[in-house]
Amino acid sequence: MTHPASHPASHPASHPASHPVSRLALVGDRSAAVRSHARIPGLLDALATREQLVLDAYWIPTEDAAAPGALDGFDAVWLLPGSPYRSEDGAVAAVRTARERGIPFLGTCAGFQHAVLEYARHVCRIDGAAHGESHPEEADRVIVPLSCSLVGHEGAIRPTPGSLADRVLGAPRTLERYHCAYGLNDGYLDRLRAGGLRFTGADDAGEPRILELPEQVHPFFLASLFQPELAGDGSRAHPMIRAFAAAAVAHAAAA
Repeated sequence: MTHPASHPASHPASHPASHPVSRLALVGDRSAAVRSHARIPGLLDALATREQLVLDAYWIPTEDAAAPGALDGFDAVWLLPGSPYRSEDGAVAAVRTARERGIPFLGTCAGFQHAVLEYARHVCRIDGAAHGESHPEEADRVIVPLSCSLVGHEGAIRPTPGSLADRVLGAPRTLERYHCAYGLNDGYLDRLRAGGLRFTGADDAGEPRILELPEQVHPFFLASLFQPELAGDGSRAHPMIRAFAAAAVAHAAAA
C-alpha cells in the first residue's frame, strides 16, 4: 500500500512476522513541538515488543485526510492532538470515515473535540456545529474554552461501569494527563446523547472526558480529552492505546 502524501512512522519489517501487521493512520499535523507526537515512535515499538501488536503506521496531514480515498486500506485511525489543525475539514473527515466504515478509531485531546464536532454535524444534524477555537464567532459552538485550562494538568477519571472505557481502563478511577484548553459545551450534551453518542468517563466534577459508541454500532470508537500517550515514561502504552492497537490488529486479521 502506498500513500504518497503520508509519512511512515514505524518499520514493521523489524518486528516479529508471526503476528498480523495492521495499517494505522496517524491523522494530525506532525510537529516536534507537540510532546505527544514525539512519543509515538516509542509507543509503537513498545506495542510490538511488549504486546506483539504490530502497527504499520503512517502520518496523514489533516490537509490530505479529506481527499477521496485518503484513508483507504487502513485498519485504524488515530486522530492526534495538535489543535488548531491546519485543516478542520480533514480532521472531521477522518472521524467520519472511521465511524461510517467501522474502522477502529481513537481520538485524543483535539481528537476528542473533533469527534464531537463530526457527530454533532453528521448524526445530530447540528449543521452549524463549530469549534470555539477556530470559529469563536459561530452560535453553535459545541466545543468551547474550558472554565479552567487543563494545559499541563493531571486529573482523575471515573469510567462508567460496564462501558468500553471501563473495560479498557480496568480501574474505577485513574489519573490522566491533559494538555488542552477546550472541551465539550454542556449545553449540547443531551442532544449528543439522544443521537447515540455515549459519554462514559468523567472527572471528579462530573465533566465528560471520554466518549464512545456502543459496540453493537461500531467495533471500537473511543476518544478522550486527556492524552493517554503522555502516560508514564513512554516505554509502555497506556491501556487505551493497547486496546486500540488490539482492535486494529483484529481488523487487519478479519480483512
